[in-house]
This record gives sequence, structure tokens and C-alpha cells, in this order.
Amino acid sequence: MNARSDIHDRLAASLRQARKAKGLSLDAVARLSGVSRSMVSQIERGESSPTVATLWNLTQALQVDFAGLLEERSAPGIEVIRAGAAPVIAGRGEGVRIRILSPAEAAGEHEVYDLRFEPEGRLVSAAHGPGCREHLTVLDGEVTVVSGEESQRLGTGDTARYFADRPHRIEAGAGPARAILIVQDS
Repeated sequence: MNARSDIHDRLAASLRQARKAKGLSLDAVARLSGVSRSMVSQIERGESSPTVATLWNLTQALQVDFAGLLEERSAPGIEVIRAGAAPVIAGRGEGVRIRILSPAEAAGEHEVYDLRFEPEGRLVSAAHGPGCREHLTVLDGEVTVVSGEESQRLGTGDTARYFADRPHRIEAGAGPARAILIVQDS
């Protein structure tokens, strides 16, 4: 194996490992980095030689050390994502911060999010796939959940389970709120 091939293989493995450790899908990395999904996939498979600018965008999105990408390291027995390193979805909702807590391999099946709402913040979602349900537990504050034509007000400690295969939304009241959201496809 030549040095160039070895570098591509280590780079591909490091980026893939970093993405999975953050619980991100290829689409999420593409959105966060501005690098196309197909390019991210090609780089992770070792089929493309990324530019320095592309690598920089990917390392910033994945919050990994640019210089450490080519280091060989073994996977830990306990995978830990520190609070400040969990990926955040930007541009969805108004006045809400969405942290991804689930691993990348769970995307589309069982996703877990930490939602932090500013006062009057809201997360509006289009219908997901048939049979999809969401489970929302309020950790602090109050929110209103609307699924289709139904609406429920929830306070600290309350849990709502509702269909997400129709338009739905979560809205905070006059104060801040925090919740855990689990999205479960059928």
C-alpha cells in the first residue's frame, strides 16, 4: 500500500468515525459544513481527495481537530459526547436550540433531541413518514404540542406521545422551556 492510499484510508476512517461519534447523518454533516452529501460520502469511502478548504469545513462542522485527523487511534469502550461537542441543528425553528443526542446509525429510526426554547420559541415540522410518532418530555417550563388538529399544554415532567405523520409543532410559552424529543419511525 502506498503512502497516499494509507493517508486516504486513515482520513476516510477518521471523518466517518467523527461523524458517527457525533450522531450525525451524511445529510446533517452536509448541512452543517456546506459540503455536498455526495462529496462527504465520497471522502468517507476514500474515493475523493478533499481540498484543504473542504477538510476545514468538515472538521469545523464535526468539531474535530484538523491536525489530528490522520492520527491512528483505537475506539474507546465507552463513547462519550461532551455537552459542548454534541451536534446542533441550525435553522430549524424560531427561538429553539436543537442538540442531536442519538447516534448517526439511528437516524430515520429512533432519533433523540435536546430542545431548548427561548420564550415564545417554536419548532414547526412538516409531516414525517407514515406511522411516525414523537415522544416529548418536558424537563423545565411549559410547552404546547399541536399534532394535526389536536393541541395539549404540557408542564415540567409531562410527556406527550403523538403522531408526527401530519404537520405538528411545539411552542414554548412566555418563559423558556427545555424538553427531550424522541422521534420514532414505524
